[in-house]
Amino acid sequence: MDKQELMEQLVEHYRHPRHRHQLVDADVAMPGGNPGCGDIVTIYLKVDPEGRLIAEASFEGEGCTISQAAADILLDVVNEERWTLDQVLEADYHLMADLIGEEAVKLRPRCATLALGTLKAAVTKYLRDRLRREAGLDMVEQENEQFGIVTGDRVENPRDVSG
Repeated sequence: MDKQELMEQLVEHYRHPRHRHQLVDADVAMPGGNPGCGDIVTIYLKVDPEGRLIAEASFEGEGCTISQAAADILLDVVNEERWTLDQVLEADYHLMADLIGEEAVKLRPRCATLALGTLKAAVTKYLRDRLRREAGLDMVEQENEQFGIVTGDRVENPRDVSG
């Protein structure tokens, strides 16, 4: 694609996004942002029952044309090609140059890569949460809450407790 076609593609995806909606039954909702310019995206991720493939991914957000169009274009590829979780984790930021053009990435790298970074964080959270469930840690936290047991960072230093 030449420069003009890439610009037209960005504008088209910004004005008429295909994947901009909340997934009500998402396994993960991961917010991400670019504090420097105010771009925000939340990636919603639904994983297949085997826990290997992305069944569906969508986003919500606001910000510049590049950040929002890049999110939609990225999720086009992820959804249409039925990416695995491993493919997301292995993707590098050069992918965004391929998808939206090297010039857009060089011009606004944080905007252009926000969605990919947030998607990677969503996959990492999904995998971490799955490991916690498999290890039974969610049950431990529920029992701690039920019985008033305090562990970890919430424990106060005994010398600081007056009594």
